[in-house]
Formats: sequence, C-alpha cells, structure tokens
Amino acid sequence: MAELRYHDQQAKSDYYKLKDILDKLPVFCKDFFRGIEPRTQSRTRLAYAYDLTVFFQFLKNTNPLLKDKDINSLTVDILDKITVKDIEEYMEYLKYRPDEDNNEVINKETGIKRKIASLKSFYNYYYENQDIKTNAPALVRLPKIKQKDIIRLDYNEVARLLDEVDSGEGLTERQKKFHTLTRKRDLALISLLLGTGMRISECIGIDINQINFEETAVNIHRKGGKEETIYFSDEVLEPLLSYYEERKHIIPAEGSEMAFFLSLQNKRLSVRSAEKLVKKYSEIVTPLKHITPHKLRSTYGTHLYQETGDIYLVADVLGHADVNTTKKHYAAIDEDRRRSARKAVKLREV
Repeated sequence: MAELRYHDQQAKSDYYKLKDILDKLPVFCKDFFRGIEPRTQSRTRLAYAYDLTVFFQFLKNTNPLLKDKDINSLTVDILDKITVKDIEEYMEYLKYRPDEDNNEVINKETGIKRKIASLKSFYNYYYENQDIKTNAPALVRLPKIKQKDIIRLDYNEVARLLDEVDSGEGLTERQKKFHTLTRKRDLALISLLLGTGMRISECIGIDINQINFEETAVNIHRKGGKEETIYFSDEVLEPLLSYYEERKHIIPAEGSEMAFFLSLQNKRLSVRSAEKLVKKYSEIVTPLKHITPHKLRSTYGTHLYQETGDIYLVADVLGHADVNTTKKHYAAIDEDRRRSARKAVKLREV
C-alpha cells in the first residue's frame, strides 16, 4: 500500500479521534459535523468537538435538570433552553475549570474566545436550518483580546541562533552527544523556517519529492488545505542539500519512507519534537524571548516587510487568507515606518 502523505495521515488520525468524541456527544451533533465537513479541515472539526465536549460537560455539571441524564441522549431542543445568562456563566466557568482528572485548567481570553466562537458556529448551524428558535450565543459579546507585541529575532540574533545550531557550543554534554547525530537536520529545519516563514506543521509535513533543489522551491500543504509552492534562498539551499545527502543514507521507519525530516527513531519528525529543538537552541541565544517556531515565522514576516514594505507580499508568502490578519500583526512596524518618515523630507538644505 502506498504511503499516505503527511496531511492525509493527519486527516485520517483526526477522523478516528472525532468519531470517538462524537460517540460521547449528543447524537444530534453529528448533523453539525456532517454539515460543516465540506468547508472545514479535519483539525478544525476536531477542535470544535473538544470545545463542545467542554460545553456539554458544563451543562451536566451545573444544570440540576441534566445531572442524571446521559449527555449522549440529549436532543436538539436543549439548545433552545440555554439563555444568554447561561452562556455568560459558561464563560466564567471556562476561566478556571476542572478537566476529566479533576486538574484545574486555566483559559485566558484567547482560549475563552475560541470556545465561544465554536459554540456560535454550532448554534448558527441549527438556527439557520430552523432546528431551533433561539440563538443565545449570537447575543453574547466575545472577550476583548489585548494586542500583544510581536516577539521576534533581530538580524544579529538570527545569525547567532544559526551559529549555535551549527556548532552546538552552548549545549550540555548530554545534548552534544545527540547534536552530532542531528546537527545537519536541525540546521536545515531552522534555516527553512527562518528563510520561508512556513508554519511548523507545513515544514515537518514536507516529503522528499516536494523539494526542487534546482528551482530552490518546495511544495507545501497550507493551513486550509491549499497547496502552494514557496521559494527559498541559497542560504537555505546549502543546509538543505547537506541534510539531504545524509537523509539519503537513512532507512526510514515504516510509514515515513517519503518524509524529509526524520527523528532519531527514523520516523517523520513530529510537531512537538520540532518545537522542542527550536526551544533548545533559542534558550541558549535569547533566553528571555521564549522563541517558538511561530516566532521564527514572525521573524521572517517582519524582516520581509522591513525590506519590501509590501504588506500584500508578506500576506501571500505567509499564506494569510486575509491581508487584515497580516496588517494586525505588523501594525507596530508600520508605526516605526511612519515615525521614520519625519526625517525623510528636508525643508532646507543644510
């Protein structure tokens, strides 16, 4: 049987996870997931399922009428019985709630906003299909999210990070033993992230046959399902080729035959492992910035915007569906550019 591509493997895994969750949710929920399937990605549907699980557990825990009822047996008319006040209480509950093991889960504004947004989509489906008469979540205001500064690396920090990945000088003695085995892979991966701004999931999902070394291009599977070709510089090409020569002599584990980036177990490198390796090196170079793969993406976007001033180019290369998303993230750079404009025009020759 031919090996499934990374995003197909993920979709298959998400399908079975979703199926297990749906067996524990009210039966009518299956209509919602069936209805949104053509226009959503598997990871989005899975996130909705997790969020709805929390919502129905909240109802069972706080509503005396549902205390002795099986969640799976609830019918769609339960949604008409939920008021705006109930949703507001749910938002309060989300701040500090117990998980299945009775451990405290803390949600900040972004987490609460996402769960309420999931609930709004859920209600909208049944309301638009006239299965319910009321739509309480539509009347609730989402939490206001404070805009945070973009954390990114400056040019000197990028150079120092790449030097550290290459040399491994700041690593512990134990880490240095593994570094001899992973140096080329790690340098190729971090160079690719810094040189293209791709998401970490897009990066580790790359197959060998998706890289065109002659054209310095790689075909990636974007968030949202779109496939795109993005281009990288000669600075990125060099470590990629170096690792590729090493990769050709590795016998991959079953199911990872086509994966470009491999773990020490010769399996496709996972998102979690890639996040750990970025953290390992960046903590040596910039311990106070808490650099993640997403912040390497922000670093690339920032540098590209500083060099070109073209927000539409940045949005296109980063794969943002809406340029307003890009504008929001790089508004601070715009402010710097506007501030620098005061020195650009001379009224008199000095």
